[in-house]
Amino acid sequence: MPAGEPSAVPSDGLTTRQRRLRPALIVNTGDGKGKTTAAMGLALRGWHQGWSIGVFQFIKSGKWASGERLALEALGAEHERSGAGGEVAWFTSGAGRSWVRKPDDRSEQAEAARQSWAEVSARLAAERHQLYVLDEFTYPLVWGWLDVAEVVATLRDRPGTQHVVITGRNAPAELCEIATTVTEMGKRKHPFDAGQKGQAGIEW
Repeated sequence: MPAGEPSAVPSDGLTTRQRRLRPALIVNTGDGKGKTTAAMGLALRGWHQGWSIGVFQFIKSGKWASGERLALEALGAEHERSGAGGEVAWFTSGAGRSWVRKPDDRSEQAEAARQSWAEVSARLAAERHQLYVLDEFTYPLVWGWLDVAEVVATLRDRPGTQHVVITGRNAPAELCEIATTVTEMGKRKHPFDAGQKGQAGIEW
């Protein structure tokens, strides 16, 4: 199959251009490595297209200066300096991954997640960005911090051509149902299982 071409043309009455302008909702889920990595790669493509990008990290701490954050913020600064690419806005509301499997006693993190989602919702309504990266967003949904039905309705009914990519394990079925792309990343092997710690340039 030629790169970028579908195997069949749908009978929906839309032109190729109209289909290309439809908003994408991409979900990267599963217990394998690479969900956030893939989302940040998509953000790089969006920046090259001149898109305004909003990154919202629901688990990772703002104290952690990851490589993807520094790189994209540098690209955002380059946009401000020269006009190349697009703007980059970065938001973090998490306390770090040390508690990712222990959410019960983190009511303050639940409230932070709700505030972050409220910000995302407001920006979607205002059509503020062309690409939203909602990193590790599945966890507040799975843990019951956010109402899945309300999130699904907001994403499904968002105006304009606003693309959204969501990462995290155990993506709810309702979210996957409305997504245009769902990728399940399965783990076959990982150095963490052998006791190796994260590597610079690989994990951050």
